[in-house]
Amino acid sequence: MRLLVVEDNEKLAALMKKRLHENMFAVDVVATAEEGLAALDVAAYDLIVLDLSLPDHDGTEVLRALRRGGHGTPVLVATARADVAQRVQTLNEGADDYLVKPFSLDELLARVRALLRRPSQVVQSVQVAGNLVLDTAAMTLSIDGTQVALPRREFAVLASLLGQKGKLVPRQKLMDAVYSFDNEVTPNAIEAAVSRLRRRLEVHRASVTITAMRGLGYILSEGGSC
Repeated sequence: MRLLVVEDNEKLAALMKKRLHENMFAVDVVATAEEGLAALDVAAYDLIVLDLSLPDHDGTEVLRALRRGGHGTPVLVATARADVAQRVQTLNEGADDYLVKPFSLDELLARVRALLRRPSQVVQSVQVAGNLVLDTAAMTLSIDGTQVALPRREFAVLASLLGQKGKLVPRQKLMDAVYSFDNEVTPNAIEAAVSRLRRRLEVHRASVTITAMRGLGYILSEGGSC
């Protein structure tokens, strides 16, 4: 899953990115409201962590723009503004949760996971195909009831393919789901990730097939094996 962190404190942003990345999330970090809005124009995110005190504009402008555009992406506000009136206003503006600095990175991670488990997200978070069950909120994969560990990038590829089961998933969409802006991506990176995923699913006898459509993307379907 891909997250956007809008935070101008470089040290804190780096710590948040590291903690989230360790827990299977692809993370983009930007430092201003304008950069946040630009990122939202070019990438789809599963959740946004948003500071309010940004150097160019108030973070609530990002929140308002997102909600005016009809986007339901969960927003976790993480800010030093602790007064109750600010919390109420921000939640009324459309924030899904409010975390006051300083905070524990473990609490940040727990709140992110909680937001991704909310009813509006749960339908999308559990994906089933054949004998395979993937839970993107809990970040778990089971095949025939047995838990299987997947590296983050392979997990993201599988989640994207399962989310469009039976349909073509364009190569660029997989790239967007797997890699953040600062990743160095080789031309055959997605092909290599899909190849590793196929081998892993074969070892565990997953009853799904991943078909490559040359130059276009990939289709995951039930039955057979990878």
